[in-house]
Amino acid sequence: MEEARRWLAERGVVEAGGGWADAGAPEGVLTANEIAHSWAGEVFTDEDLGPAERVRLAFGLLDLLDEYWVTSELGLADRGSQGPLPADELWDGYRRRLEAERDAEPVTYSLWVDWFEDPATAATAFAAVLGDDIDHIVAAGSPAQVRRAGRVLACSGPVPWSVKHRAYDTAARLPALHEPLLKGLLAGYHDVYGDLDPAAALPLLARLRLPADADPRPLAALRSLFDAGHTNHYRTPLAWDEALRA
Repeated sequence: MEEARRWLAERGVVEAGGGWADAGAPEGVLTANEIAHSWAGEVFTDEDLGPAERVRLAFGLLDLLDEYWVTSELGLADRGSQGPLPADELWDGYRRRLEAERDAEPVTYSLWVDWFEDPATAATAFAAVLGDDIDHIVAAGSPAQVRRAGRVLACSGPVPWSVKHRAYDTAARLPALHEPLLKGLLAGYHDVYGDLDPAAALPLLARLRLPADADPRPLAALRSLFDAGHTNHYRTPLAWDEALRA
């Protein structure tokens, strides 16, 4: 984060008045989002930095600004003329922030819309942030790794079922992951890009044990919908409300 702060300062961008001041935009205090839109892409054209350094600096900007647009620029750079970015640095950056105690909303949103919704990148991204080590996490994962697994599961709705099914099946063995796994299944049903196999998902629902104070209706509704063979809310938009009322 400090390296990112220094890099911005060298370009006349400093924290000021509860926001940011940019010497190139003297109209007043700017928001972190405005700074992200103005400067995050510039990281990947800095000729003084190597590819891995650019990725690390971009994640430093993310930590500093806490804005989704920084992650968007990472994805654009990976697909653009500067890419592909060094995979080890890229995915280690995602994993570390998914494991951190601080809010990870920009990172999980990025996974959802930039990586998981794209058929060309979903399998690689899911494997890198969860699929490759789900067995270790369930068997002997640290609290931080379990936190990462839960965050990934909750936003994994658009990941192709063939890619995520084994990880879902493994995650069902760990009660701490049951709630985020249900969120992933709900997203697989409700998201316009969601993907699931009702017949294969139904046994997973039977294994989930939720806290006593959890709302039981979503789980019961999914069980009814999957038993009837429904795959997506947008194909039968009335079915969800009917299942909740049943």
